[in-house]
This record gives sequence, structure tokens and C-alpha cells, in this order.
Amino acid sequence: MKVTQMLKIAIIPILTIFTLLSLSNTALADYLTSQGAGGDYRYELWSSDDGSYYYLKIWSDKADPNNDPDSTTRSFASSREALIYFDCNYAGKSLPECPK
Repeated sequence: MKVTQMLKIAIIPILTIFTLLSLSNTALADYLTSQGAGGDYRYELWSSDDGSYYYLKIWSDKADPNNDPDSTTRSFASSREALIYFDCNYAGKSLPECPK
């Protein structure tokens, strides 16, 4: 066999293994997008790493922020939808978007 053929036989599997190992170490993560407060509550708005969904972590304004949240909401399609949910259900705002 020629040297170049031997190198191809050896290098391609090695590169494939390194590629697969590096992909398996890439974890999906959620990101803190914003924080705020309203009424008697504080929130953190979190986003998936690909921006496909958002959710809220909600605490009483008297709770220690280092503790687990009092509530974690379902996922929302947009940050706007999540913040409207917070305003309507926790901050006590009367917005046109709030369910009656």
C-alpha cells in the first residue's frame, strides 16, 4: 500500500472518533434572558439555547433568591408571551392580553 492510502485509512477513523466525542460533550443549555419584578413577585426569564421556548422562574419578593423558585412555568413560544403571563398572573396588571 502507498503511504497516502495508509494515512487515509488511519486518519479518517481517528478524526471521526474525535468529532463524535466533541459532539457528545456539547450540551444543550438554557440561558437567563432577563429579570424583573412586579406585585409581590420576582421573576427570571429563561430561554432555551436555540430560542425555541421560554419559561419563567418565579419567587415571592420576600424569598431568598438563592432558594429554589416558588414556581416554574410551562414553556412559552416567545419572551413577550411569558412576560404577559407574569404581568397578568403575578404582577396584578390589567392588560388587554390578560384573560378575563
